[in-house]
Amino acid sequence: MNIESLITDLAFILLLGAVVTVLFKWLKQPVVLGYIVAGFLASPNFTWLPSVTTLENIDFWAEIGIVVLLFSLGLEFSFKKLVNSGGSAVVTAIIIVAGMMCAGFTVGHILHFNFINSLFLGGMLSMSSTTIILKAFTDMGLRQQKFASQVLAVLIVEDLFAVVMMVVLSSIAINNSVEGSEMLMSVGKLLFFLIIWFLVGVYVLPSALNRCRRYLNGETLLVVSMGLCLGMAVFSVYCGFSMALGAFVMGSILAGTSYAESIEHVVTPVKDLFGAVFFISVGMMVQPAILSQYWLPILILSLVVIVGMIIFGTFGMLITGQTLKTAIRSGFSLTQIGEFAFIIATLGMSLKVLEPTLYPIVVAVSVITTFTTPYFIKMSVPAYNFVERHLPERLHFLIDRYGSQSEKEQAAGRQWGAVLRRHLWRTVVYSIILIAITLLMDTYVRPWLMEIVPSAGNLISVIATLVVMSPFLIALVSPVKAPASDGSGMTVSNNIPCIVLMVFRSLIALGFIIHAVSRVYSAKVGLIVAVAVVILIGLLFYRRLSAYMGQLENKFFDNLNERDLRRSGKNNRVVSDLHMAYMTVGTGCDFAGERLMDSNLRHAFGVNIVSIQRGHAVIPIPGGKERLFPGDVIGVIGTDEQIERLLPKVEINPDADSGPSPDEMKLKSVLLSFNSPLVNQTPSSASLRNTYDVLVVAVNRDGEFIDSNPNLVFAPGDIVWVAGKADNIKRLK
Repeated sequence: MNIESLITDLAFILLLGAVVTVLFKWLKQPVVLGYIVAGFLASPNFTWLPSVTTLENIDFWAEIGIVVLLFSLGLEFSFKKLVNSGGSAVVTAIIIVAGMMCAGFTVGHILHFNFINSLFLGGMLSMSSTTIILKAFTDMGLRQQKFASQVLAVLIVEDLFAVVMMVVLSSIAINNSVEGSEMLMSVGKLLFFLIIWFLVGVYVLPSALNRCRRYLNGETLLVVSMGLCLGMAVFSVYCGFSMALGAFVMGSILAGTSYAESIEHVVTPVKDLFGAVFFISVGMMVQPAILSQYWLPILILSLVVIVGMIIFGTFGMLITGQTLKTAIRSGFSLTQIGEFAFIIATLGMSLKVLEPTLYPIVVAVSVITTFTTPYFIKMSVPAYNFVERHLPERLHFLIDRYGSQSEKEQAAGRQWGAVLRRHLWRTVVYSIILIAITLLMDTYVRPWLMEIVPSAGNLISVIATLVVMSPFLIALVSPVKAPASDGSGMTVSNNIPCIVLMVFRSLIALGFIIHAVSRVYSAKVGLIVAVAVVILIGLLFYRRLSAYMGQLENKFFDNLNERDLRRSGKNNRVVSDLHMAYMTVGTGCDFAGERLMDSNLRHAFGVNIVSIQRGHAVIPIPGGKERLFPGDVIGVIGTDEQIERLLPKVEINPDADSGPSPDEMKLKSVLLSFNSPLVNQTPSSASLRNTYDVLVVAVNRDGEFIDSNPNLVFAPGDIVWVAGKADNIKRLK
């Protein structure tokens, strides 16, 4: 690799990208489109400008970009977030992905693409763009509306499906056919490694990071987080998966730690840099000759994306009990494809199974649908009004009744669902741990023992396997705690279905023991040993092992919920109902910059500040003269209710895009004529601040400047200097 050309190409595309994206920001268009345009301008396909020297150089940087993008996406995704998104998001995402996969595959065949290209096309068309939708919602002030939260939950699930889809598509591409058994093996292998990585990561990483807390500033946190990201990416390749998958998993593990916001903050510049290179590399694939030749497929696919997403998104939301308005607004918001379409296309190109013409076609479809996204979001309300006016009354009644009935059934079945989920997760998680123990012992420990003690190696390995497995066998068969009542008097504890589920899990545990023994000895010996082990563990070690596994589970869930527990302080009980919580002072905090004695926190909220962490420095038991600054981590002692009231007041961070940018604020003068309505009024009586949202700074009267005050009376000929947005000052004039 030529290092000089590598740096030269990077410098060229970044400079060109900077110019184009500034132009797109000025035009108030998505920055992602600017990167794609910059990539096209930097490619050999655009002959009016110099082009990069070697396309492989850009591919090198783009690979890093994919890894960092997926890592950053994982930081925004957590297991808890997926669970909280509920069944509605999962069902809607399944309907959208399945429907769009079928639509894309069908259109691909109609357009005479071969089987594998049609399959990849379906995958690329099935994923909406999280980046573009988030940006559109933020710009339009819709982030807090109900339908927006539903859309974001669907996007989270879609991102998870996309990771699974990449593995499945890779398997199909290599074999060039759909083989059910191999696909199931691929998905099973993926789930196995995902759960093992997740369990080990959640159990180890938060504790390790907390031990190094005092050494983790911005620099070291960036090095540690990127090291973990790239390390997991390499390990993922070693296990037979993609680097992107490993990066995503590591990001999702770190998303649950109390360092998630800090890691996201320090990684953002790296993500922006290499993400820009990735999207620029996408733009370099645009070929005008192909676009002019394939303009009809591009328009057809754009229509398929827009119409398909509206239909499947709206239908999915209605099926899960959402209102008609929420469903239609959600469907109209999902009408684009974005970053995962490019990642899946890049995967197909790297596997050499994707036709070169398909990549620029998909890029063109993405550009078109990205441009139209804000307009379709705006059209969703008129579309709902139109549908509501023309929808038959009976059908409207059925939709409303279905939604209310679905909500009642969800409330009635919520308790049973919670119990079944606990049984399912306990069975799946501990079964996978036991499988991992069996594989490790058979692959590494038994061959090693056979070399050291050939005569007793098998016996020692079996005993060691059973000893290591025993705590997890106990956890697998332990009773699952169920809530006593759902509030309506219905109980789910001490009933036949729960007993059946426990018996089922006990049989699985027995099967693991038999399997571990029968791999060395016969199945008959395995059965005898299994019964003996069950009796031995049940009589002698059950209580001790149960307590040990209880501690392990508590440690795991504390690490899993560390981010929330640290903020709410629910695990830091001091006395009675008091506990210590940690919260970060936000930039919008009302008492940021004030002294503690002036903030009135104890009187207003009933809490006590016991520590202030500012960078590396920790101020224990701060005095009243200590000030709070944005970014400080404060230790607060109070009750659940007190901390719950204080938390949103402290950690408030106003949206950077919600207010005017500094460039929009102007200082301009207004000349008052004799017939001006401001003459003989004061700034207070004229209500300039409330009516025009401007501030009177000073008045120039006969060449002398008079500082503004509420009682200053305006006179004809005054030059009034006001500050505010340019549009408001123009309206005032």
